[in-house]
Amino acid sequence: MLKFTKMHGLGNDFVVINALEQAVNLDGEQVRRIAHRRLGVGCDQLLVIRPGTDGAADFLYSVYNADGSEAEHCGNGLRCVALYLRANGLIRKDELLAQTPAGLLKIYFEGDLVKVNMGCPDFEPARIPLAVAAPQQLYRAELDGGQVEFAALSMGNPHAVVRVDDVESAPVELVGPHLQRHALFPAGVNAGFMQILDHSHIRLRVYERGVGETLACGTGACAAVVAGIEVYNLADKVQVSLPGGSLTVAWAGAGEPVWMTGPGTTVYEGRIGNL
Repeated sequence: MLKFTKMHGLGNDFVVINALEQAVNLDGEQVRRIAHRRLGVGCDQLLVIRPGTDGAADFLYSVYNADGSEAEHCGNGLRCVALYLRANGLIRKDELLAQTPAGLLKIYFEGDLVKVNMGCPDFEPARIPLAVAAPQQLYRAELDGGQVEFAALSMGNPHAVVRVDDVESAPVELVGPHLQRHALFPAGVNAGFMQILDHSHIRLRVYERGVGETLACGTGACAAVVAGIEVYNLADKVQVSLPGGSLTVAWAGAGEPVWMTGPGTTVYEGRIGNL
C-alpha cells in the first residue's frame, strides 16, 4: 500500500507521495492510473518527495503529469510540497532549499502563504526549446485556421504566452493543443492566454503540457508576468488571477529570479493499492 496526500494550489491538484519514509518506484502506466479521475485518485500532477542528492538541499522533488510524462518544474506543486513537509513535522524552519530539475530553489513561509524562488527566466530558443535561430520578443506560428502571435521562454519548462482581449472567450481548448504539438516546440509547450487588466493585474488561463487546461499554473503565471514585463510594460509585481484563484508574481528584470507567492491546501490523506 502506498500512502499519499491529496493537495491543491488554487485548484491545480496533486497526489503528493512521500518517498522519504516509504519505497516509491512508479512507472508511467502507474502514474496514469493514479491520476485518472474516474479509475484512480485523480490529479493534474503526481509529486514525489525524495532526499536531496545535493548536500545543500532540504529535499528533492519530481513532477509527473497526468499522462505519465515527467515535467521539469511545477510552481503550485512546489508550494504544496513545502507545506506538506512543514505540516508533517519533516521541516521545522522558515526557509527551505529545494532540489529540482530547474536547479536549487529557495522557499519561504509567509504566514499561510509560501513564497518560492522560481529561478531566472530563459529566452534562449535552444534552451526553451524553440526551433528558431534567434530570440525575439514575439514569434508567430501558423495553425489550422490562422496565425497566432506569442512570447516564448523557459521557467525550467517551456512556455508560450498569447495575449488575448478576454480570457473567457479565448480559444484555449482549440489553440492550446495546436501550439503544444507545433513543430516550433520539439519538447511541447505550456500555452498561456493572458488578458492585461492594468499594469499590475492580469488574468490567465493555461493549457498545460501533458495535462490540458488546469485551474492554475504557477510556472505559467511566472512566464506570463515575465513576458508581460518584457513586451507589454507590466509592473515588476503583478497579481495573476487564474480560474482557481490568485498568485502574486514579482520579477526585477534580466539576471534576477522570479518570485511567486500563493497558498496550498491539503484535501485528504489515503492509501493506494493494486498498482
